[in-house]
Amino acid sequence: MRMRLWLVATAMLGMTFVGGQVYEFTTFYLHDKLAITTNLFGTTFYVLTGFHGAHVTIGILMLLSLTGMSFADRLPEDPAFPVEMVGLYWHFVDIVWIIIFTVVYLIPTGPVGK
Repeated sequence: MRMRLWLVATAMLGMTFVGGQVYEFTTFYLHDKLAITTNLFGTTFYVLTGFHGAHVTIGILMLLSLTGMSFADRLPEDPAFPVEMVGLYWHFVDIVWIIIFTVVYLIPTGPVGK
């Protein structure tokens, strides 16, 4: 069933995202000496992106649960409702990432005019 393929593909991409976050956290902490207690940026960065990463992980578990339920034939005859609900959650987390990415990575942090 194509639904299973897309659920697993989405979960794998989510795992890639979380892996990238772990790499970035490790790099910032070990090489740049940025910790959650270093300064306001460190606190904001780790809390915002870490909280988001936790929600992505929950979404991955939801996607894989749907896949497992599909293999076990535990989904309704028409699985649209549970898949749509997980999809809504996943896309909400995605939209939140666009906002976090803009605030943390794209908006300059230096003083105005410099």
